[in-house]
Amino acid sequence: MASLGLEAEQEPLLGDRTPGSREWDILETEDHYKSRWRSIRILYLTMFLSSVGFSIVIMSIWPYLQKIDQTADASFLGWVIASFSLGQMVASPVFGLWSNYRPRKEPLIISLSISVAANCLYAYVHVPASHNKYYMLVARGLVGFGAGNVAVIRSYIAGATSLQERTSSMANTSACQALGFILGPVFQTCFALIGEKGVTWDTIKLQINMYTAPVLLGAFLGVLNIILILILLREHHVDDSGRQCKNVNFEEASTDEVQVLQGNIDQVAVVATNIVFFVILFIFALFETIGERAILLGGFIVVWVGFFILLPWGNHFPKIQWEDLHNTSIPNTTFGEIIITLWKSPKEDHNEGPTGCPIGQAWCFYTPMIHLAQFLTSAVLIGIGYPSCNVMSYTLYSKILGPKPQGVYMGWLTASGSAARILGPVFISQVYTSWGPRWAFSLVCGIVMLTIILLGVVYRRLVAFSVRHGRIQE
Repeated sequence: MASLGLEAEQEPLLGDRTPGSREWDILETEDHYKSRWRSIRILYLTMFLSSVGFSIVIMSIWPYLQKIDQTADASFLGWVIASFSLGQMVASPVFGLWSNYRPRKEPLIISLSISVAANCLYAYVHVPASHNKYYMLVARGLVGFGAGNVAVIRSYIAGATSLQERTSSMANTSACQALGFILGPVFQTCFALIGEKGVTWDTIKLQINMYTAPVLLGAFLGVLNIILILILLREHHVDDSGRQCKNVNFEEASTDEVQVLQGNIDQVAVVATNIVFFVILFIFALFETIGERAILLGGFIVVWVGFFILLPWGNHFPKIQWEDLHNTSIPNTTFGEIIITLWKSPKEDHNEGPTGCPIGQAWCFYTPMIHLAQFLTSAVLIGIGYPSCNVMSYTLYSKILGPKPQGVYMGWLTASGSAARILGPVFISQVYTSWGPRWAFSLVCGIVMLTIILLGVVYRRLVAFSVRHGRIQE
């Protein structure tokens, strides 16, 4: 039985154990196996839709905000974008705690209902006569609050998989999340064909245009997701060997269930993994984008090399933007102002005239330029290192926590990631503007190096709960 926990890396990405083997038959019946994986895949879809909910409107928020409320400025845009992560940070521990003591259908359905209502609110933010920007802020915050179900999803998948299945399942979860981030803007681009005017349903004052169609699609998919969860999701909980366990979330009792393994969770490893996950998401927010322990450590080393390469070297300095100069002070660039540049078309940039490093930023005179090959090499390395770190961090985290309910712990992990997505853009906008890329990327290298040292210190403690308590050999 112990050998079953040693083959976690040998499964296909979307695969799992195949019915028919003698070991498999001892652990669970074919019906239980199918029901368990059907439920897990429903939650893959939920994770995908949660990510789409964040990214599907990200490129249209600024023009829509300007259209509905002329008083909105770049600073307020930063709050609108950050409100999603703020809402998720608050909701994750709440939904996680809820899922520990009640069937997980409850927090999942409530969170999805909040997201559906928030998307509908976003579609109607043009209706009020004033303060429209605040309605948009509330709508995006509520969408983020609904996305707090990520903690429930990770908790469920961690509890419904054995050690052998855990790594591939967490990789699938990460892949669905990343796919949602990628496809969201693609969907937004398709809806641009509708145009700003679109069509209006006067009876209910609903405008269907390039700004509201994406959120209405999100609301429809959310309703579909709720229906699938109500019909198909079942509560499953297995121990690290894959045997069904008794759990407060279970709907039906079985004489074949085993008691959850007792023992203390290694809190040092838990805190360390939370810090590691924060740093991973912090780096992701800045850049926009073997066994598990070794892969995690190797991923961080690759990321560190990537940022080290990105440091300005040599004696070639950037062109200075001399024209259109209003003052010589260092501009206080906000996160919102940085985001605004994403919506400017090439034509608009061409008409603005002056290009180069603004003379108001003193570091332009003594900081070497970053070459294209240097940037691309760094992007490739960070792009390789980040996914490894991201997947392995919460895979290890779930294994450290063991078969006990993980809702609260997953809630804190998700909250730490949300905090990183809030602080990352603030950090880069302030440090980069004031001191330039050399200081900004040097500080990131320092943060990553401290994280590598932390991993080295706690490396031997990052082991699965069952391994630590001697039930399964590493």
